[in-house]
Amino acid sequence: MKGFIDDANYSVGLLDEGTNLGNVIDNYVYEHTLTGKNAFFVGDLGKIVKKHSQWQNIVAQIKPFYTVKCNSTPAVLEILAALGTGFACSNKNKVFLVQELGVSPENIIYISPCKQVSQIKYAAKVGVNIMTCDNEVELKKIARNHPNAKVLLHIATEDNIGGEEGNMKFGTTLKNCRHLLECAKELDVQIIGVKFHVSSACKESQVYVHALSDARCVFDMAGEFGFTMNMLDIGGGFTGTEFQLEEVNHVISPLLDVYFPEGSGIKIISEPGSYYVSSAFTLAVNIIAKKVVENKFSSGVGKTGSDEPTFMYYMNDGVYGSFASKLSEDLNTIPEVHKKYKEDEPLFTSSLWGPSCDELDQIVENCLLPELNVGDWLIFDNMGADSFHEPSAFNDFQRPAIYYMMSYSDWYEMQDAGITSDTMMKNFFFVPSCIQLSQEDNFSTEA
Repeated sequence: MKGFIDDANYSVGLLDEGTNLGNVIDNYVYEHTLTGKNAFFVGDLGKIVKKHSQWQNIVAQIKPFYTVKCNSTPAVLEILAALGTGFACSNKNKVFLVQELGVSPENIIYISPCKQVSQIKYAAKVGVNIMTCDNEVELKKIARNHPNAKVLLHIATEDNIGGEEGNMKFGTTLKNCRHLLECAKELDVQIIGVKFHVSSACKESQVYVHALSDARCVFDMAGEFGFTMNMLDIGGGFTGTEFQLEEVNHVISPLLDVYFPEGSGIKIISEPGSYYVSSAFTLAVNIIAKKVVENKFSSGVGKTGSDEPTFMYYMNDGVYGSFASKLSEDLNTIPEVHKKYKEDEPLFTSSLWGPSCDELDQIVENCLLPELNVGDWLIFDNMGADSFHEPSAFNDFQRPAIYYMMSYSDWYEMQDAGITSDTMMKNFFFVPSCIQLSQEDNFSTEA
């Protein structure tokens, strides 16, 4: 049931009824404790199927184009291709991965805001025509290197105009759109629609109101120049919760009916990434070192009397590996101690660090944990997004293995939807679960 990031020959464990994710993690913790204590992922592909069903139930009018850079592991791409999603690719390698699965060019968009000329030429060569653009320089590059390009003008939204000084921002202003449309007309570049993106960190649903209004203005402007506009991309920013998706739909649905009504010939798409994969992957890491330090925290965080120790724990994965996103954003998961401990066991102020001994390699600054020992395991859920990049050369640590699983009920749900392993999932090799529950409710190693 093990697969690696660059290995398409993976297998998926089908779990019998009564066996769950926790059982799988227990089994592999036991196995890895015996064989080297390397970090590992468990991916529940059934959760991706459920997320797609949720999407179809709530926002069926919007076609998802999965953001490949979020998690490009073969099993994820293959199951999403089988589910019929499109793909939003940021470079040549991502386009290649998706087309290897038989995805048609019409279901791929090239979303990089800063494109290399060689990669624009590659997109032209393989027939990937839809791409985004937010400035004149990019427009001229596209004109010179991709004669069949179909461009979505990327407009800025209120949540990324202004903000902290020095932040990277993409998207042109509404005012500048007329200039870009004039340039496109002169360069003979086909403008077919508009894209905007609302960050998942934005809590104001009103941003969608202004973004959709601006998009409608650009559509009208483009009509004045003779462009036929047929696509609206509302970007990503979907956290994965049903509540947030329903909240966004509650705001945008009536506006789409007014500005881009059904029957207008305008295709509505989006770019969900972490929505699909974040909750599907769990990471298990091992404690490789431990330090006792002077307690610097006040009593506001819990039991932190001055006579109690504070612990620093070092794990065998960090920001130069699976926690790379921690360098740019807060960690969206709470560590869970794998071993059982008593309810009344004292908790101590603790911090969690990666193995590099670099001051940037801090995963959790402050949390309350029972005292741990070298060799203990911590479990991080919601680790499916932005965790599968090539490990940095900063330290020579082994890349975590990935173990895929799916329950029989989820597999039957896929079959009921007409999706089978002999359609697009050419590398989906299902194997029976080897996890066996003993009388003591412990798990043995795989047979």
